[in-house]
Amino acid sequence: MQREVMEYDVVIVGGGPAGLSTAIRIKQLANEAGDEISVCLVEKGSEIGAHILSGAVIEDRALTELFPDWKELGAPLNTAVTEDEVYFMTSAEKAIQAPGWSIPKPMHNDGNYIVSLGNVCRWLGEQAENVGVEIYPGFPAASYIVEEGQVKGIVTGDMGISAEGEQKDTYMPGMELRAKYTIFAEGCRGHLGKNLISEFKLDAGKDPQHYGIGIKELWDIDPAKSKPGLVLHGTGWPLNESGSTGGFFLYHDENNQVVVGLITDLSYSNPHLSPFDEFQRMKHHPVIKQYLEGGKRVSYGARAITKGGLNCLPKMTFPGGLIVGCDAGTLNFAKIKGTHTAMKSGMIAAEELYKALKAGRANDELTEFTASFEQSWAYEELHRSRNFGPAMHKFGTFGGAAFNFIDQNIFPMPVTLHDITADHDMLKPAAECKKIVYPKPDGVLSFNKLDSVFIGNVNHAEDQLCHLQLKDASIPLASNLPMYDEPAQRYCPAGVYEVVEDESGEKRFQINSQNCVHCKTCDIKDPAQNITWVTPEGGGGPNYPNM
Repeated sequence: MQREVMEYDVVIVGGGPAGLSTAIRIKQLANEAGDEISVCLVEKGSEIGAHILSGAVIEDRALTELFPDWKELGAPLNTAVTEDEVYFMTSAEKAIQAPGWSIPKPMHNDGNYIVSLGNVCRWLGEQAENVGVEIYPGFPAASYIVEEGQVKGIVTGDMGISAEGEQKDTYMPGMELRAKYTIFAEGCRGHLGKNLISEFKLDAGKDPQHYGIGIKELWDIDPAKSKPGLVLHGTGWPLNESGSTGGFFLYHDENNQVVVGLITDLSYSNPHLSPFDEFQRMKHHPVIKQYLEGGKRVSYGARAITKGGLNCLPKMTFPGGLIVGCDAGTLNFAKIKGTHTAMKSGMIAAEELYKALKAGRANDELTEFTASFEQSWAYEELHRSRNFGPAMHKFGTFGGAAFNFIDQNIFPMPVTLHDITADHDMLKPAAECKKIVYPKPDGVLSFNKLDSVFIGNVNHAEDQLCHLQLKDASIPLASNLPMYDEPAQRYCPAGVYEVVEDESGEKRFQINSQNCVHCKTCDIKDPAQNITWVTPEGGGGPNYPNM
């Protein structure tokens, strides 16, 4: 097959905060010096921001470094945080509000902003184009090119391949985008980043990465209940009732809107647990429903997050490129935010890339990036909060909270905790676990998966190869079903996986790939590690507004 080949100095995979910050910073440096450095950024979503899902409360620290005049430039940070409330949900009806002095310092949000991270990325995309970055939305990076042990670029996905693997009339082969350096900023559990970590052994000596699934909704609420700038966080019910950990968020944004969501740690052990249904019943708690009642749900989405922290941070460099952002594990979960640290990792990468290109280097390993990153405030933050996640996993909600209060508020603990069991190894046999009976959705505060996927504007081109690949097609029914009651039916927040039975009683494992919101939970949580998420045709998946 003959592919079109385009050559650049730098190719960046992913149009999130880290990838865009990398692109912008390297062009800023080049433009200031009058240098010609070509930068190309590809994004699998239909537009920049289409696949971006986050809470989000962000710090403006990295943004201010990138654009000191971001306010004058119209960055969409319009709602400053005015108040923090933290709750422990003791039951379905009751909660205890934490006094201010008991809240760990990293969770205070003074000076931060409630934003739509998708809209922030759309704005960053405009700034990137203004400084000369070539941006190609709807072009997923399907594979990377390795020659002589060095990454030399990427290949974008073929278009017009049928579900049977045949070329349709619309067939168009992907392009080779070759580069002196290739940057991977795919977000959590990027499918190329996952392969790079394995191929170049970037996680050697590190704890296994740990994840959560964040499920979020955007609501228009009664203007009388709107409190722009109010931030609510909490933990406890319903997850503690199901033997899991995690927490909720509810942020009051501008235009009488709130965002509400639940993060469920994917280290849970009960295969009957459904993160989607935990979230739906959580909204009936009085702390949450007081704001949602009388409102209207306008969007829905889900995305896995990296939450292992510094102990799980892989080596970020390899011959020919770097991994930056959330896929590198730059989320500071103690702060329940990571946009600023993800952006900073990309900005540091850009500065080292610029130096290397100026020196005439290409496709070697930017080992100096590691030292620069470790001297940054982003690394200092991650080191300071390195015990947050492991403490919660080891000591539970109360013990972990006590440990972290001392560690973050009183004096830093002189130890480093480790959590060495991967999330997919945590499931117990279904027969050993309590079955969870979830209430039916009422269509007012709680909803079903298919209606939720619909308002996430999820779509994939008809008749294309399934992008959810099984290494062994027999495992779901032969192994996962008898052992774990096939947990994919429940951990997927979009109704992608079903065990269906025909009239004769024969069971079949069905993959509804059209529903996929690209959250990557299946790639992470499948106990047999049998599901591999790869890129569908460009532009497929959700199209999130204001998320």
